[in-house]
Amino acid sequence: MAHASDTEPQTPMTTKSGGPGAFTDFDLSRVPSPCFVVDRAAVEANLRVLADVRDRAGCRILLALKAFSMWSLGDLVGRYLDGTATSGLWEARLASEHYQGEVATFCAGYKAEDMAEVFRLSDHVIFNSPGQAAAMRDAARAAREAGERFDMGLRLNPMHSEGEVSKYDPARPHSRLGFPANQLLPEHLEGMDGIHLHSLCEQDFPPLRRTWEALKPRLAPYFDRLKWINFGGGHHITRADYQREDLIAFIREVREETGCEVYLEPGEAIALDTGILVGEFVDIFDNGMPVAIVDISATCHMPDVIEAPYRPAMLNEAGEGEGVTVRLGGPSCLAGDEIGDYRFPHRPQPGDRFAFLDQAHYSMVKTTTFNGVPLPSIAIWNSRDDSLQVVRRFDWTTFRDRLS
Repeated sequence: MAHASDTEPQTPMTTKSGGPGAFTDFDLSRVPSPCFVVDRAAVEANLRVLADVRDRAGCRILLALKAFSMWSLGDLVGRYLDGTATSGLWEARLASEHYQGEVATFCAGYKAEDMAEVFRLSDHVIFNSPGQAAAMRDAARAAREAGERFDMGLRLNPMHSEGEVSKYDPARPHSRLGFPANQLLPEHLEGMDGIHLHSLCEQDFPPLRRTWEALKPRLAPYFDRLKWINFGGGHHITRADYQREDLIAFIREVREETGCEVYLEPGEAIALDTGILVGEFVDIFDNGMPVAIVDISATCHMPDVIEAPYRPAMLNEAGEGEGVTVRLGGPSCLAGDEIGDYRFPHRPQPGDRFAFLDQAHYSMVKTTTFNGVPLPSIAIWNSRDDSLQVVRRFDWTTFRDRLS
């Protein structure tokens, strides 16, 4: 498959938001600004879908904390899923303290001084290359002699690209993520209990099947040596148009032909369409068009808007050709801190509220305090009973204590 060069312009990603759902009637003035508001009922609805897939397919499903680490809902996640997928020591600590079930840890580059605790906290420890696994062999032996019990696995690059955006494609040329499958030799699987692969991003079922069909001939000689196969994340299983019946049949088929247990590690699928980011207009002026400064920063609060790039959907945006179009930008000093052009029924005024849709995943975990821009508060709303709790507010010490 042809790959886009990293230097070529990227087509902007399209928002996967399925719409406002219950947030259509949410009163934005009920929370401080800026603020992430997550609907507990919507999260639970997604978890129910995933649990149903898990039960009918006979697989295990883990929450990928890299996408959604809202540990205030850890107990809720534990009612439905089998555990968490973590990206290193700190996420593994978070999983052990606030979540239930097993912990699968993958890191592209472990440090030797972290490994004793990683082995202690994890049920699966997955390495990015045979070299890293070999370097940590003595630490693994010492951990087991001390009574720790864990599997070890190797992440493979399937050498088959399905990514829509090159920078988010782990299977792109010269990728640093995963050992190239075309280099796999029997000795690379010595001491390995499973294989991990993750090369999808916000995708439906067909890319997963194509990826597996491309990898299967290389992996087939080793099926009898493996306990499990982990298909990683990037699966939008809870999206309305996802082919869930096909996924269930596929997982059953893989289990039958390989004799392995199957794992999935969705992150976005747990939080898809469950949260909004509420903001407020600070200033508005004209420079060839209305330009507004808001208290939401693309740079600090929604970095994927710049990195992908993509245009987040807005709650109750005016229709095409209606009202007034306003360019929204954040309060930071970065000239490129622009969110996009949006349509409003009337020219907004300072103090007016607005909200972006589908911001519970990734936006919340990627926030920064660059420029001293305050972090958004975090609130849990339950659309079933309209209860609301602001579970976290950040003051300036959050910024101060990152520095010295």
